[in-house]
Amino acid sequence: MATATRQGNNTNAEQLHDHSVGELVRELSAQMSELARKEVDLAKAELTEKGKQAGLGAGMFGGAGVAALLALGALTACLTLVLTTFLAPWLAALIVTLAWGATAGALALAGREHVREATPVALEQTIETVKEDIEWAKNPTRSAQT
Repeated sequence: MATATRQGNNTNAEQLHDHSVGELVRELSAQMSELARKEVDLAKAELTEKGKQAGLGAGMFGGAGVAALLALGALTACLTLVLTTFLAPWLAALIVTLAWGATAGALALAGREHVREATPVALEQTIETVKEDIEWAKNPTRSAQT
């Protein structure tokens, strides 16, 4: 397999020697354009993934708000009435309020973690491949130089 690859590289190198400078520049330009298009496609894919992560986190924040409203609105009255059989009414209401507040806080913290995973919106894969492309452009392979 390695021999076939070397022979293929030698054939490519021989073909490059047969081309004029203008043809080589056109070919390089076409390859750079293709590379740029692929990098843009990779960036789009990464942004889509980050957007999905951020959307999930935002949805969890919304869920925390809804849970807090429903819990504090509908169930507070019921639980408060149950606790008033053992405690003063104001103390029962305070205990129920603190319990639902803790639930909402836990949901908000979980949502915040999902948003943190999605930010900052750095395109790690794209940045890495662009760095590789720059490194390759600075130090092209020997087969392309011969």
